[in-house]
Amino acid sequence: MFKKFNLTDKLLFIAAMASLIYSEVLFFGGNETQAIFVGLWVPSILCFGIYLNLIKNK
Repeated sequence: MFKKFNLTDKLLFIAAMASLIYSEVLFFGGNETQAIFVGLWVPSILCFGIYLNLIKNK
């Protein structure tokens, strides 16, 4: 599955997963507001990756 991804795609995916995991750690650590803030980064990072792929293929 990851053979089609280039380095940028892999790094953005890792950043999104790290943000998700960090958000869960914050949430279960009792910092719900900060966890929601960090959790909102995940779709933004993934959308940025989609945008980069769209302008690359243009």
